[in-house]
Amino acid sequence: MSVTIDITGLAAAGGGPGSSDAGRWRRVSFTPSPLAELGMALHALSEPGHHPRLRGWATAATARLDPGLADRLCEADFLWRTTFSDVFAPFAGIPGGLARPGTTLAEELDRLDELTDEQFVHSALEFTCQLRYDVAGPGPLDDPVVRRRSLELAAARGVVQERFTRRLLEDPPAVRAWFRQLLLDCDEAFFADTWARLQPELAADARHRTELLRRKGLGEALSSLSGAVSLDEEAGLITVDKLLVGRTATGDGGLVLVPTSLGRPHLLVLHRYGWQPTITYPVSGSHPQAPSVEQLTLRLEALAHPVRMRLCRHLARAAHTTGELAQAHGMSAPEISRHLAVLRRAGLITSGRRGRYVQHQLDLTVVARLGSDFIEGVLR
Repeated sequence: MSVTIDITGLAAAGGGPGSSDAGRWRRVSFTPSPLAELGMALHALSEPGHHPRLRGWATAATARLDPGLADRLCEADFLWRTTFSDVFAPFAGIPGGLARPGTTLAEELDRLDELTDEQFVHSALEFTCQLRYDVAGPGPLDDPVVRRRSLELAAARGVVQERFTRRLLEDPPAVRAWFRQLLLDCDEAFFADTWARLQPELAADARHRTELLRRKGLGEALSSLSGAVSLDEEAGLITVDKLLVGRTATGDGGLVLVPTSLGRPHLLVLHRYGWQPTITYPVSGSHPQAPSVEQLTLRLEALAHPVRMRLCRHLARAAHTTGELAQAHGMSAPEISRHLAVLRRAGLITSGRRGRYVQHQLDLTVVARLGSDFIEGVLR
């Protein structure tokens, strides 16, 4: 499973395969976004379990919220609690596919105002109301059936969301003005100080990736973001390893990559139909590289077998040979070897020769990370 971005249009815009990397990728932009980071901040406040390293910051920011602002945030928290709405990347919805995030929150909110009511409503409700995402489809403002279904789904999520959804469908301009003021109040309450602290780090990361793009090309720049992002330059295809399937294309537009400090472990791909493709990635840090979704699946499947679980119990305590394990478990050496091969392919054991014997041992570091790797994989 993955999200793919067809970027053949980027190379064509830059002059084709014979051009320099700088010319070929001139429509690729690494750009921080204060609005996207504010969205990440709101997500971290509402879902602290996703971001344990931000617990101290979240506690301090929450303490600065007055009760009225906290209540207003609860009204619209479905935009950032369990998902990350595209209303936090309005530049991507501007026709032409070449817009970039603003340098200030005010500029980004002006871009948010440039979206049509249809764009705003559709992007605000697509997750909770199951609207179509990466293909064209009717929206709740112009289709009575979709509208009725949206209200039914909102009601199933509680009276607060139903009330907000109904307001949004009945008077989009009023709700948009309310939402803009909400974000401005968040900026005044806690985000302005946070952005002042984070902006230099994000700008430095964007400069570093831009220089890497200029010197070594898009493949190197993308692989530096995460092992989950790869480029098939011949096919003109970016693949982002995620537990979902999606596809989009840059066409005649560009590709925007937005660094985030508050967003780890999320690696987000905006692949909305008709919008500019955007990847939001965590800035570099001293974090182990998470395994791919395929590798994570192999590890979970390997540990699901009772024999391999018992083998892990032995191998966690000391290194053993295949013969020792066969004798301890009353099985033949070939049977043990087959189970060890599954554990080895999953990266859960290491093997080394000592004299005449090959000994196997459980990699406790990998196993210890399995829980956090699973969480990171499903949140990616």
